[in-house]
Amino acid sequence: MTPSIQNVSDTARWVAAYRARETERPDALFRDPLAARLAGPVGEAMANRGPRQMRSGWFIVARTKLIDDALARAIAAGADLVVNLAAGLDTRPYRLEVPSALQWVEADLPAMVAEKNVALAAEIPRCRLTRVGVDLADRDARRNFLREIAAGARRTIVITEGLLVYLDGDTVTSLANDIAATPGLREWMLDLCSPAVLTLIARNYGGALDRAPMKFAPPDGVAFFERLGWRALQVDSQFHFALRHRRLPLWMRIAGRLMRQPDPRKPRGPWSAVATFAPPA
Repeated sequence: MTPSIQNVSDTARWVAAYRARETERPDALFRDPLAARLAGPVGEAMANRGPRQMRSGWFIVARTKLIDDALARAIAAGADLVVNLAAGLDTRPYRLEVPSALQWVEADLPAMVAEKNVALAAEIPRCRLTRVGVDLADRDARRNFLREIAAGARRTIVITEGLLVYLDGDTVTSLANDIAATPGLREWMLDLCSPAVLTLIARNYGGALDRAPMKFAPPDGVAFFERLGWRALQVDSQFHFALRHRRLPLWMRIAGRLMRQPDPRKPRGPWSAVATFAPPA
């Protein structure tokens, strides 16, 4: 029997499996030699589930590379602290070319942090990496964590990759307000999708995600965050990125050439993007 996701933390294994598949390509957009080990059988099983056109994980490959590039720009501009919320099994501190003096903090549930510490105990990160076990659903704990970890930072970057979709709108609003209060915050990098994407996922993956249901898909896209005072600096469609880099199946590439870039404030149909925001003034 094909394993299903047992909790949200298991989705990190699913994502790692797609990173491993991209790494195996001769024309890989990034290399993650740790991904296959971290994915394990659950990650591989989930990556093999669903329609064939999704099994390369082109949507995850696009998301990963877009955030890689956004981080590179932010670090080149002087970012001195990266805070990755719900970091899961991300390996950027090990695989990206970053300054050795850069402070990088990963936050996730204590069980995930403990597992990752064991799995990567023999690996050496390329910067000053710290992992913190914290329940980000606990608002007081989240606020205290963000305030304490960023104290003294001049230019803080926050990442929430693959997190928001598992939250409801009220929780996303609360999280956005707490991130805005982070000391020294310069940019927030996140991914989001339209309601049509959640419909496709439910259709293609059946009950595999019953224990990690996806919820957040604002019909107004980035405007959801702009109403909270955030300013969109860059918004990149994952589909069109995958199209440019020939990661889509042939029939999707042909169809994609006929499609215009969607309005990120009025996305129609299936749409997902990586967005970088500046905090409210």
